[in-house]
Amino acid sequence: MSAPAGDAAKASVYVAVAPADAFDVFTREIDRWWKTGPAYRVGGRRAGRLVFEPKPGGRLFETFEAPAGARTIEVGRVTAWDPPWRVELEWRNANFAPGEATFVEVLFVPSGEGTMVSVRHSGWAALREGHPARHGLVGPAFSRMIGLWWGSLLTALREHVEGGR
Repeated sequence: MSAPAGDAAKASVYVAVAPADAFDVFTREIDRWWKTGPAYRVGGRRAGRLVFEPKPGGRLFETFEAPAGARTIEVGRVTAWDPPWRVELEWRNANFAPGEATFVEVLFVPSGEGTMVSVRHSGWAALREGHPARHGLVGPAFSRMIGLWWGSLLTALREHVEGGR
């Protein structure tokens, strides 16, 4: 049985480093390549830091300064940590209600002299059509938007690797 239309988005990028290095950059250096601003960070334009806890059950979280003081928001929970091949997360947008989650799988596959980094973000069909995370989009239009969002992030990853980190 296939997933409903709009349930998943995929994006990939080639990086000119070995899978172990690509995995390390993706996870350990995430704050250095992940884009900033309201479209990509919970803290929006506030200075913050994005961090992986490198283990199953670990968190992907963002810390930032808010008017009321420092805040830490969990964005994801690691469900699989298999360096240098794969990391999986239960993903929660800041506007998700308790119990709402989507799923992110990141694969690091050898390709020529480098690595193909592929992201699959699924589980969106479980969120209602009017959910704020959908930005008014459903079905293939929504999947396209999420795929472009991940594509932009993966481009930033590639540029970070090419810039010599």
